[in-house]
Amino acid sequence: MLRSYPEAQEPWSEATWIDLCDASESERAAVERATGLRVPDQSAVREIETTSRVYTENNALYLSTPLPASPNASEPLSAVGFVLTSRVLISVRFTENTVFNNLFQGCQTAPAQSASEVFLRILEALVDRAADTLEHCSAQLDDLSHRAFHAERPRRRALKTVSEKLRATLRTLGQIGDHISQIRDTLLGFGRIAAFVCETGNPVVTAEERPRLLAARADISSLNDYQQHLSGKVQFLLDATLGFISIEQNDVVKALTIVSVVGVPPVLVGGIYGMNFEHMPELHWLFGYPFALLLMLITGLLPLVWFKWRGWM
Repeated sequence: MLRSYPEAQEPWSEATWIDLCDASESERAAVERATGLRVPDQSAVREIETTSRVYTENNALYLSTPLPASPNASEPLSAVGFVLTSRVLISVRFTENTVFNNLFQGCQTAPAQSASEVFLRILEALVDRAADTLEHCSAQLDDLSHRAFHAERPRRRALKTVSEKLRATLRTLGQIGDHISQIRDTLLGFGRIAAFVCETGNPVVTAEERPRLLAARADISSLNDYQQHLSGKVQFLLDATLGFISIEQNDVVKALTIVSVVGVPPVLVGGIYGMNFEHMPELHWLFGYPFALLLMLITGLLPLVWFKWRGWM
């Protein structure tokens, strides 16, 4: 799909912004003929080397970065590329993105004065969405932290319910961690782009627009710091959740241990009186059977009293 702003017919010679979304070879070739610029393909946009993501060619800035395809982490990162000159901005992407769609509609109602202004609008909008995503992740982590450390826990808990909750917590932490990882990769790409445009010396961004670029660069730096804080919080909550799982497992093992220890003395007593030796005084005693039952009860209660006194239960 090819869109241009402002609206113009091929060869789009007057367009300020040409947006290529999963464009065909013929559309890419048409844009190259109209602008005289090389339009990178998907393999070029996905390159991970810094020299392949930000460079200058024929007085045009070639920039690319990974970008989340959707606001959630269920989809992998998608690459987006820019070809920026003082005359035109070409954006190259391969998945739908609400940021680009909204900005394109915004440019229809509030036209940009230059290609660099369109680029700054896109960069600022992408940084804002990254900030919103981190804020959402922070709110989720705060909720998990409150439920883990501050919410009151009922004394009687079904083991199955606890296991399901802990499993759900681990799954949620994994999703949040994936999302933060995507934002980290995105912010790294934004930082490279902003630094390159600031330091390249190419007069694409005017002196009036430079403060906006510097402000975006500062926002990216602060978001990187905040992302590192959230990554540490995810790791802390992950360790805490695994600790809770270990505690639950220890409680199960402790209960099984108590049951086994409590059952050993009565079994021993029952085994002794079940041997039926001829010279066993209790066999002909009137109270021999009640005595054996009482002795088994006492030997079963004594370990419980001992465990309670030691604070093991």
